[in-house]
Amino acid sequence: MATSKSVNFPRIIIIGGGFGGIQLAKNLEDKEVQVLMLDRHNYHTFQPLLYQVATGGLEADSIAYPLRKIFKGQKNFKFRNAEVETIFPERKAVSTNIGEFYYDYLVVATGSDSNFFGSKTLEHYTMPMKTIPEALNMRSMILQNLEEALIETDPVKKEALLNFVVTGGGPTGVELAGALSELKRHILPKDYPELDMHDMNIFLVEGSPTVLGPMSPQSQRSSHEFLEELGVKVLTSMRVASYDGDKIVLSDGNEIVTRNVLWSAGVRGVVPEGIPADKIVRGGKIQVDVFNRITGYDDIFAIGDVAAMITGENPHGHPGVAPVAMQQGQHLAVNIVRIINKEAPLPFKYKDKGSMATVGRNRAVVDLGKIRFQGVFAWFVWMFVHLMTLVGFRNKLVVFVNWVWSYFSYDRGTRLIIRPFNRQSMTEDTKVK
Repeated sequence: MATSKSVNFPRIIIIGGGFGGIQLAKNLEDKEVQVLMLDRHNYHTFQPLLYQVATGGLEADSIAYPLRKIFKGQKNFKFRNAEVETIFPERKAVSTNIGEFYYDYLVVATGSDSNFFGSKTLEHYTMPMKTIPEALNMRSMILQNLEEALIETDPVKKEALLNFVVTGGGPTGVELAGALSELKRHILPKDYPELDMHDMNIFLVEGSPTVLGPMSPQSQRSSHEFLEELGVKVLTSMRVASYDGDKIVLSDGNEIVTRNVLWSAGVRGVVPEGIPADKIVRGGKIQVDVFNRITGYDDIFAIGDVAAMITGENPHGHPGVAPVAMQQGQHLAVNIVRIINKEAPLPFKYKDKGSMATVGRNRAVVDLGKIRFQGVFAWFVWMFVHLMTLVGFRNKLVVFVNWVWSYFSYDRGTRLIIRPFNRQSMTEDTKVK
């Protein structure tokens, strides 16, 4: 059902309930505005821990939190579980599967999705991990292939079932490869005593010369060493040329037979229909100015992974990490109020508080400005920061208990095939476009 434009306070529509959208809405509490958030899911996903859902370390609901509950008690906030179809800037309207909504100010905070660089074959045969449904699909695929390996008699097919290739050496790829190695070392030998774990191989393929490219050389070297200590075969300066579901071909011509290609090689912005093509830049992101306004519009903004704020200081835009989205959401709340009050907006300045990645038990790397450290202390810092960033006390408690149990028992409790994965029957619900 369509809704009319507010005749009282200005209406701000936020598309997306990620880190940026949540911070924006929270910082507009008690302001003289109406906030309407639209999202295809009714929950916020803590994406940094998706890899632990995919590898059986956490339950899916421990990293998800109902959006309505986040804003419980915020009187100027409304949420609609809706899929955005098209934006109509000339009418200041957003069309969704449940009707049209009108805005005074629109904020696109739709985040990013996996980037397959135009290859439909890679998109079909590889396994991405950007949403909870995708993480659950990955978990099911991994466990189903291990089950199949138990009964497979053909040595080549069995090798393919036990070879795991992780593409992309960013934080997600490094953390996923490390988690798979932890499974191989501590969990799978107990679950699958009939399988020889020496036959299970984990490859990490990265196109640049180092893993964790945005981090310091010290962290890059340490994470590489940690991965090799865990038995991961790190292939740098290497790209995926092709994959047909059974065999992956690398840029140097080498081939790996595998049924498990876990894709984390790139992301691109999720841009709603209605944003002109000339506003889209490299990586499928929307070009914005220093106030997060989409170029050419006074009333449409973009924040987080979908926004590209390209300046002399940041010629490639900001990194696609949660702190950027959160800071942009907080800052935009201030600017929208200033604009409503006929005041000049303030330019956004990102305060980089550092970056970190974990490779496995007692192994992590942390860069905090000029302070860099690795190993056990870095691992505890990584855990503390992620726990504190999780939304909801219950989620913090559940994740903490899971981590403590896993640390002392060398076990993971969610190795469940609840919804068997079948690539041929994948629907729009399980792959976000």
